[in-house]
Amino acid sequence: MKVQDLDLNYQLVEEILSSFLRNEIRKFGFQSLVLGLSGGIDSAVVCELAVRALGAENVLALKMPYRASSRESLEHAELMVERLSIRSEEYDISPAVDAFFTGIPEDSRLRRGNIMARARMVVLYDVSARDGCLVAGTSNKTELLLGYGTMFGDMASAVNPIGDLYKSQVRGLARHLGIPAPLIDKAPSADLWQGQSDEADLGFTYEEVDILLYQMLELRMDRESILAEGVPEPFYGRVRQMVVRNQYKRLMPVIAKISGRTPGIDFRYARDWQEIR
Repeated sequence: MKVQDLDLNYQLVEEILSSFLRNEIRKFGFQSLVLGLSGGIDSAVVCELAVRALGAENVLALKMPYRASSRESLEHAELMVERLSIRSEEYDISPAVDAFFTGIPEDSRLRRGNIMARARMVVLYDVSARDGCLVAGTSNKTELLLGYGTMFGDMASAVNPIGDLYKSQVRGLARHLGIPAPLIDKAPSADLWQGQSDEADLGFTYEEVDILLYQMLELRMDRESILAEGVPEPFYGRVRQMVVRNQYKRLMPVIAKISGRTPGIDFRYARDWQEIR
């Protein structure tokens, strides 16, 4: 199996996701979105979709660098701002983050990365409250399945148009949308520290893991069938463990059920109120 086998009808995907954004935002009385524009491919795709769905006047992009962030990331974010003629604001998260870093060892990269991701989400939700708009998420399906993200940090949002697209499919959609090549071709990075890259952290490429995840989820292949395709057993075992172990990150906080109508369990939708007189 090749990563090209994961390709979709990207024109149809664009139409579905544009409609999704319009419907989900407006049905709750909102008109606009705010998102963190990191200079990476995921946020670029979400930004492009938001503009096509809502218009440039209804999209606000926030650039939220830390003092050690890559200059290239800011430059690539600015490429999208100029391309789409959208409003943008820049917030330096360094003072807030450094205050939290006090007492945290330099080699505690996980803790430091979590603080940075959550600091950025604090800024996003503050601007959301200021402007009366919704926060758009930029986590893709690969990240969500592997748990490669921070709860209440980069995984937090009100709407997420790309959460059911593998990273490889996000790249395909980016090419269809005409996202600038430098954003598509560079190594994926959360830009949490100098030289950080997603694939170095994970220990495998997105292309490798997307094929495996597709076999596991979409094709519902069992272990023996996947291994027969030449997938190394340690790789299969590690990825499966990551998917299972990180299920809690893909859920709203689990509520103990006491009543007959529990929020998030059997009382889920705004239309439920139509039953209440």
